Amino acid sequence: MSYLKNINDLITIRNDLKKQNKKVVFTNGCFDILHAGHVDYLIKSKEKGDVLIVAVNSDASTRRLKGDKRPIVPQDERAFIISSLKPVDYVILFEEDTPYEVIKKIVPDVLIKGADWAIDNIVGKDIVEANGGKVLTISFVNNTSTTNIIKTVLERLK
Repeated sequence: MSYLKNINDLITIRNDLKKQNKKVVFTNGCFDILHAGHVDYLIKSKEKGDVLIVAVNSDASTRRLKGDKRPIVPQDERAFIISSLKPVDYVILFEEDTPYEVIKKIVPDVLIKGADWAIDNIVGKDIVEANGGKVLTISFVNNTSTTNIIKTVLERLK
């Protein structure tokens, strides 16, 4: 699937971007049922640099993090949707519970997570800061979440 990159592709792309002095921003998530909060978050992430790489949790990884009934949307569809958003330049799927190995291999200039994460708990902070990069959090604009959307749907079906 051309919208998905593997780690070797991303390493090559990252090296080329470094030569061009482009600032690479990295974030990750499950992005199960896409909502306005996700889109706002990705727009704000892209504003922090020139190129936005988004790592999307695989189905197995999402299940381990969110429970057996998740994800609702399969990984290839989630990756396609995220890759189709204007602020997103590259997408990679990852199988692990965290994107640490991806971060270690591409070493982004800026690492971003939502403001619900304490900076000291952000996976990959050590790598990014050791290489002169920044770790940032982005505030959420509303209380929209995939979990809340699922709860609303289930309540309305009663």
